[in-house]
Amino acid sequence: KKTTTNMLNASLAFGGRCLGRGLLGSSSLLSCVGNKQRFLSNFSDEEIRSMPLDQWRSEFEEAACDLKAMDVNSITYNDSATRMRSLLQSRLLLHDDLKLNPERFFLAHRIIAQHAASLGPGFWVRFTVHYNLCVGTVLELGNEEHQADLKQMQQDGLLGCFGLTERHAGVSSGLVVETTATYDTESETFTLNSPNDGAAKNWISQGFVGDKIVAIADLKVGGQSYGPHAFFTDLRRGGELVEGVTVGDMGRKTVGNDLDNAWIHFNNVEVPKTAMLNKFADVQNGEYVQKVKGLPAFHTIGQRLFSGRVAVAQAAMEFRKSVFAGTLKYAKERKCWSPQGGRALVTLPHLSSLIKENEKDTEHLTKFLEKVEKELSSCLVNGKVPGLALVEAIAAAKVRVVEDSIEKVHRLQNEVGSFALMHGSGFEQRDFLTCCKFAEGDSRVLMQKMARDRLKVFVAQEEAKTDKNSWSDEQHLCYDLAASVAKDPMSWDERWRDVYALSDLIIDRTITEFMEN
Repeated sequence: KKTTTNMLNASLAFGGRCLGRGLLGSSSLLSCVGNKQRFLSNFSDEEIRSMPLDQWRSEFEEAACDLKAMDVNSITYNDSATRMRSLLQSRLLLHDDLKLNPERFFLAHRIIAQHAASLGPGFWVRFTVHYNLCVGTVLELGNEEHQADLKQMQQDGLLGCFGLTERHAGVSSGLVVETTATYDTESETFTLNSPNDGAAKNWISQGFVGDKIVAIADLKVGGQSYGPHAFFTDLRRGGELVEGVTVGDMGRKTVGNDLDNAWIHFNNVEVPKTAMLNKFADVQNGEYVQKVKGLPAFHTIGQRLFSGRVAVAQAAMEFRKSVFAGTLKYAKERKCWSPQGGRALVTLPHLSSLIKENEKDTEHLTKFLEKVEKELSSCLVNGKVPGLALVEAIAAAKVRVVEDSIEKVHRLQNEVGSFALMHGSGFEQRDFLTCCKFAEGDSRVLMQKMARDRLKVFVAQEEAKTDKNSWSDEQHLCYDLAASVAKDPMSWDERWRDVYALSDLIIDRTITEFMEN
């Protein structure tokens, strides 16, 4: 009752402010983000933040309705970026909502993902790169001045990109960072350099339109390397690239061509000392200072992967739901010949069985995602680093939801005949799920890590000495793999099927334990 009363009071309070400004009732007439931006300009950030969630959702859905008009086969990335700038300037999703109001952050991502079956991945990726990777990293690693920069950035409608992945790194993105940021004591500046073509930042979303960039570079002070650190700086000023920056197009893609993807090369790009995101590490009096001992700088950068993995898993689920919903509608109406008369396609056993299986798995995984989001949101609001159980649950969610969605959508596509070839069915955008597979940690890489980490625990805790009669399938496979690798380390690659089978068992257990706890 108390919660309901608080929600009612909040709704009445917001409605009162609308009435007082002659604005109540006009929101229903505001169908596009431009009008929504003008409507919300009458409110402060705090007033927008206090908006009841149901009303906020309605407002955000109205603001995002402009996406439905996008023709992804003809729209340019500049037009897409213009829509993103307008949505940003509406302030419906504030830059600091990731930490102060994460429920809205994740809900906004899901709402955008609901358009993916018709739009593909382009706009959703543009949205999450800005809000999660670029802005989220500044929120996590920046100081008060950086936070103020974010507020101005939103007011000005400036878009951000995230410069981590490099050409040489390939699937080991983040583990290999050759871009350098060399500190000059005299001028108190950093110089960003790509020492070779392989060090160029690769596949950078919004690279052709972005105004700001979080560039990850190997920090060098006094001739010594201190590893990857984050720098928040201008990529463009007034629409023009800053001196020393070169960009190139990654080329046409199977989907998402409304999103610009670029390689970025730095050639003696001078940035101010204040560009370094220095919450945990800094350069003071010409010396490198680690503010939190034992906390590697790259570990702090990697925090964005947690919120990103949850958002990616939720996006895959929204895409899957949309494709199944559209196909189910068609299958109910499509009649098939039979001796007894026409029967609906949906009644055929192979299709009806798949639909029931999907409904069951979707419900189970959605509940799992909801709990993961809730616990991560608590960490974000309270400024806590997620514990091991939550970290493992996030990785499990990212892998299982994406892989299960790929499998279910693929099976569905092969059970509905020529409908699967039709434009507008959603299947033409199925590579959205491919993007989900490698985004925020490639599924295969995560599965390899799960299996290796589990094997280390199995050996370290001497589980092999316990009663084998009480072992789970997971423990039996650990024993088998551990014995094989002990004899021949190369057998890890030869037994890759067992490695992934082990990771699947780990994910099963992780989900079960997380939901039970």
